[in-house]
Amino acid sequence: MARKRRGKSDSSGKKKMLWAFVCCTLVVFVSLIWLWWPLGKERHFGIPIPAGFGIHGIDVSQYQGDIDWKKALAPQDSQIRISFVFMRATMGLRKDKKFKENWKEARSYPVTRGAYLYFHPDKDGVKQADLFIETVGSLKNCYPPVVDVEHQHKQKPAIIRSRLMACLDRLHNHYGIRPIIYTYTTFYRDYLGSDFDAYPLWIAHYKQEEAPNYINRPWDIWQHSEEGNIEGIMEKVDFNVMHDASILRAYSPN
Repeated sequence: MARKRRGKSDSSGKKKMLWAFVCCTLVVFVSLIWLWWPLGKERHFGIPIPAGFGIHGIDVSQYQGDIDWKKALAPQDSQIRISFVFMRATMGLRKDKKFKENWKEARSYPVTRGAYLYFHPDKDGVKQADLFIETVGSLKNCYPPVVDVEHQHKQKPAIIRSRLMACLDRLHNHYGIRPIIYTYTTFYRDYLGSDFDAYPLWIAHYKQEEAPNYINRPWDIWQHSEEGNIEGIMEKVDFNVMHDASILRAYSPN
């Protein structure tokens, strides 16, 4: 039986396999850097922070559990100060379990508070607004009410828009100022559109260096991350930047 000769062909094959392994490793490494350390952003609170914004804030709900507000709102970063916090008050026709406590505790600190309603398109819009009003009460010296709409709940776009408008109208009439709409870029484009362009907009737009796009209108608040780390809060926290605090107050009743 003839014996196989080990020569240049075997050696060349091993080298090719080694180079392929090295190249794949480099691709994975570079991809991870691209995802977790976007160019042009500095890292604070464990996340990249968009440059060029001076007003930073967070939003929380019962999912953050028990919050030590003294620690959470104490200066933790020499360059980034948390100056506003939004809290979920209601979701559909239910109350957030931590809202009452969070709302009361944060009042003692030098931040501007805001409250939001997590909207359920399969529920009556006016009833959702009434529960929010009952739960939150006065918004004196706070930001306007926020309606968070981000899921279809198996409803047709026309139904979503109708119930959302009813909710917004009820809040507008009660508080005397246009509510803020929170959503993400493609949901606004596909389900809301120009019907809601008169309202201030809080847009969720992650993992891209650029400011929100995909919509043909201005935005007022940008939720740029949901992975922030703050001392005093055990769970991850959403981080936001604001164009200008006065912009939100500029929206007034017709």
